[in-house]
Formats: sequence, C-alpha cells, structure tokens
Amino acid sequence: MLSALSNVLKITELRQKIVFTLIMFLVFRAGTHIPVPGVNAAAIEQLFTSGNLFGLMDLISGGALSKFSVFAMSITPYINASIIMQLLTVVVPKLEQWSKEGEEGRKKITQIIRYGTVLLGFIQAIGMAFGLRSALLNQSIGSMLLIALTLTAGTTFLMWLGEQITDKGIGNGISLIIFAGIVSRLPDGLMVMYKYLSAGTVNIFNIVLFFIIAVAMIVFVIAIQQGQRKIPVQYAKRVVGRKMYGGHTSHIPLKVNQAGVIPIIFASSVLMFPVTMAQFINVSWVKTLAEWFAWGTALNTILYALLIIFFTYFYTAVTLNISDMAENMKKYGGFIPGLRPGKPTADYLDRVMTRITLAGAIFLALIAIMPNLIVWVTNIQGIYFGGTALLIVVGVALDTMKQIESLILMRHYQGFMK
Repeated sequence: MLSALSNVLKITELRQKIVFTLIMFLVFRAGTHIPVPGVNAAAIEQLFTSGNLFGLMDLISGGALSKFSVFAMSITPYINASIIMQLLTVVVPKLEQWSKEGEEGRKKITQIIRYGTVLLGFIQAIGMAFGLRSALLNQSIGSMLLIALTLTAGTTFLMWLGEQITDKGIGNGISLIIFAGIVSRLPDGLMVMYKYLSAGTVNIFNIVLFFIIAVAMIVFVIAIQQGQRKIPVQYAKRVVGRKMYGGHTSHIPLKVNQAGVIPIIFASSVLMFPVTMAQFINVSWVKTLAEWFAWGTALNTILYALLIIFFTYFYTAVTLNISDMAENMKKYGGFIPGLRPGKPTADYLDRVMTRITLAGAIFLALIAIMPNLIVWVTNIQGIYFGGTALLIVVGVALDTMKQIESLILMRHYQGFMK
C-alpha cells in the first residue's frame, strides 16, 4: 500500500488532480457552515431526528440541512433531475436518440439536467421555506423568496463544483460531494460513542461488537457491489473486404446490484413522507398514521424491505433493456453458446437477470434495515450506519480507486488492486 501511494505521488498529473479534489472538499465543507439569512437555526435543528425524511437528507448533505446553511439542499435536486431524465430516456424517443449519439447527445442531456436541477431546486426550496416558516424570523413572502433563492443558488453552486471535480479532479464530482458529506459525520458518531461509554450507557463490549458488525457489513457490501454474472458470448467470423472480423469469445457482465442505491432512496421517500408531513399537519389521524410508520417500528421495517425489493425490480427493468441487448448482440454476429440469437437469447437473459436481481434486492433490503438490528444488538443509538450511506460510501470509494488505478497503470506503475 505504501509503495502504491508513493507511485501516486510520483505522477504529477494525478497528484494535481487529488490536491484539486481536496481543495474542492474544503470549499464544500466551508459552505455547510454559512447560514441562510433570516432563519432561527436552533429551531430548525430540533426537527432533524432519525425518524423523518429530513434526517436522510441531512445525512447526505453532511449536516448542512440541520444547520440550514446555503448548502442545505445539498445536491439532492441534481440527483432527482438525473433520475427523472434517466427514466424519461426510456419512454421519450428523442431523448433515447440523444443518448445514442455519443458525446454530443450526452451534452444535450446534461444541459437539460442542469436546467431541471435549478427548477426542482427552486420548487424544493419554496416548499422548505414554507414548511419551516415557524422557524423563520420574518414570515413574509419576500423573506421566503429570499431563502428559496439562496438555497437554489447553493445547490447550483454545488452542481458546478461537482462538474469541476469531474473535469479537473479525480472521480465523479457529484458522487464525491455526497461521499464527503457522509464521511464528515464520522467524527460526530465517534464522539457520541465516547460520550455513551463515559456515561456508562454502553460498555466496551458493545463498542467492539459495533465495529465488528460495521467491518462485516463493509466487506459484505463490497462483495455484492463487485458481484456479477458473466454470460459467455461467442462472435462468429465475418469477412469484410479482405479482413476477417469476429471469431473471439467475450462475456456480458450482469451486475447483482444493478439498481445501486436508488431503490433505498425511493422506499425511504415513500415511507418517511407520512412522518414528515405529520410534523406540519396537526390532525389526530395523521399523527396516528405517523406513529404506525415511525422509523424502527415493525410495520415500517417490513414495508421498507418489501418496497426496496419492488423498486429494485422496477428500476432494473426500466434502465436495463434486455431486448436491445439481445438485438445488438445479433447485429454484430454474437450468440450465447447453445441458444439461438433473438428472442431465445432475450428470454434467457431476462431469466438470469430476474434471478440475480432477487439476490440484489434482498441484499439491499438487509443493508437498509441493518441500522435497526445494530441498535437492537449493541444498544448504541444516535449513530446512523448502513443503508444509503454505506452503499454510497463504498460505491464511490471503489469507483474512485478504479480511476486512480487506471491512471497509475497508464504510467506503468503497480496499482492498489491486485
């Protein structure tokens, strides 16, 4: 590992990319401490518990939301705009055509995502300013509009910051901003553990058990994230002019967790919506409904797991076009040994994808409900570990290491992975 790190420092270009990325991290963290004008920060912070949607958003924003800083919405509107665009690409022919046009098509889609981010960000900021109006020092329309514009500007700046990291730094900038926000909460979690230990609430055995479970979960997530089913593909020989093409063997990698972290985000949003709305609607039956769906209850946990499995299948079916995959294979003279090209190949790939998606869906459900199990086993509360945060951190870390690895190997150095 030390030799690999020394190889990184030897490459001037890579060293500059890493330094630039770290500087952008500092800018992001500094922005999380710049408050939005006209807000009672103490009143805002009381709303952010682990039992509502704001708790998840605060985790992704690195604590900026509970402080109600200019980066309070983090990069969430950009993620929503990207997901919406990805889903629209499947059903809108023009967008599907752009997605197949290479670099020019991607630029057009990226531009639409940017405009969508600003629009969704402004709508979300208006909703937050209105929903949290009890914590505003001035509840006039002008004050709410100023807060909405400030929050939208903060999200737009973060979107630009992420693009700068992607262009001039290392890794995917948007993902790294989310990664930095989640990792920045680690010292707070360690401090909570220390306070529990000092007060005698937990003992050293609980702490050691927590870290053992945490390491086991990380290993489990890495194994599943890297897991894939390789479908062998044989390409027939073709003669084009005087040259012969094909005749080689390849494979189609079908990932176990094809949907990534999206199903957990969808399921969390659906289940936490009643709890969050109950904070602003003073009606008895709404309060009762919120108690049923409270975080950690049996009903909430069961529905959470079932919704994650459903959204895993839904998102995989929407984003992975098995028919196009089989058609492209047929067009280039490829076939799976023992299967005819066309519909038989598509049916086989669909069966395989359905089976491995079940494993991926169960994996996501287990990871998502793991925080509840950790609290029950270790009796350590107030520390969020698992679910969305763990998947994002591990996924971004693996992708960034692969990019660094490829840059190192291009310079004929030995990389991190063996």
